[in-house]
Formats: sequence, C-alpha cells, structure tokens
Amino acid sequence: MAVEYDGTAFCGFQWQPAVRTVAGTLEAALASLLDEPVKITGAGRTDSGVHASGQVVSFSTGRDFPFERLALALNSALPEDLRVRDAAIVEPEFSARFSARERTYVFVIFNRPEASPLLARYAYHVWRPLEVGAMIDGARALLGQHDFRAFCGVLPEGGNTVRCVRSLTIESRGELIRLDIRADGFLHHMVRTIAGTLVECGTGRRPADGIAGVLAGRQRSAAGHTAPPNGLYLAGVRYEGGYDSYAEPPMFRW
Repeated sequence: MAVEYDGTAFCGFQWQPAVRTVAGTLEAALASLLDEPVKITGAGRTDSGVHASGQVVSFSTGRDFPFERLALALNSALPEDLRVRDAAIVEPEFSARFSARERTYVFVIFNRPEASPLLARYAYHVWRPLEVGAMIDGARALLGQHDFRAFCGVLPEGGNTVRCVRSLTIESRGELIRLDIRADGFLHHMVRTIAGTLVECGTGRRPADGIAGVLAGRQRSAAGHTAPPNGLYLAGVRYEGGYDSYAEPPMFRW
C-alpha cells in the first residue's frame, strides 16, 4: 500500500505500546477489516513528527477480500491524518522495507524573520537569511558513496554507516527552501542532520568547503544540528520493476 500521513500527532511510524503510531493505527484498521491480527512492514521508520507523501507498507493475509477496494474500505476507518493512496497484490517474498532499491526524502525550510502559524507543522522555520548558493556548495561533498557516520544519530545494527546519495538538490521557491535527497538507504536522523548542517552553511556559521572533512572525520559532533522533524517528508520509494511511490508533498502540488 502507498500511504501518506501528517506525522504531527503520531509518535513515529513503528508500533509502540500505549502510544499512537502510524503502524499501530494501520494495523488496528486492517485487523478490524480482515478480522485477523495483522503486522505491517514499512519502507521507512519515520520519527515522531515526520510526514510522508509516499510511504509504502506491506502485509500478508490469508483472507479473501476485494483488494481493489482495500484503500477505499480502509480510508473510511482511518483518522483524517492518515490515508492509503492505493493498494496492490504483490509476490509473497515482497517486503516494503527490504525490497526497496531507493528512497527519496524532501526537507522544507521556511526562511523569513517571522514564523508562520500556517506552516509551523510542515516546515522548519529559520529566521536568519540563508544563502542558498552556500548550501548548494556544501551539498556537493555529500553526493556519491560515503561513510555517513558523522550524520547518524543511533548507529544501525551491524554498524554499517556507508550509504550512496544519488541526488541532492536544493532550490528556493519564494520563502521556502526545498532539499530533495535520493539514496539507496538512510541512517537514523541522516536527512535531518544533513539539513541542519547545510543550514549552518547557509547562515555562514559553517564553511561550505568543510563538509568533506566532516565526512572523513566520522564524528557526529563535527556535523551540524539535527533539524526538527516537521520539515521532513518521506516522498517516495522505488522498487525493482519500476514502481515508485513518489508523490510531491502537498505544499508543492501546483
């Protein structure tokens, strides 16, 4: 299933006892609809406050159901901040997480002196003027395959922190600055730490030509701050065979 949600009121994607999560909410709706316990797998374990326009989840069931109507049936039972865009039957070995070949995140910055109550939930407010050219210069060092340990919050199981960033673009649209980053995989807080570090390049607090040294040093303390979650969107996941769940975050759907 391709899923979108406003992450503000969710305590992240992954199921947790006694708190509201995306997985828990979906599993409860599926269990009620299919009359059996259901466990889902998500392509990305988004943190509390992080949004998604192109999350992908998978699950298995032995129930007979008209799955062409699954999205419609589920959406009638889901809260307003969570929706299933579409659903399809896949091969039994498919996993939303482990079958993914590439993920795309979008990070949105609102750059003006005054905050906006209309964007407070959906963009990172930076009041200092940002030099987008410096942010672009800093981002160049992040392209390609690197050890991103310096941009990782909690180390992954097994300790492998090498990832390949295939695209990283930054553009300004009025008072909004948009970062698009596409990679074979991401570490915990990786996108938010990249965003925070590039913001520091944009304010002049950090030299844009110093990012390569941060990567080489492999120390989290050398990278910038972790930007808040409200500006981050899991925008799409690509799989073998060409399927890509990518969807623009709502503020860019013109």
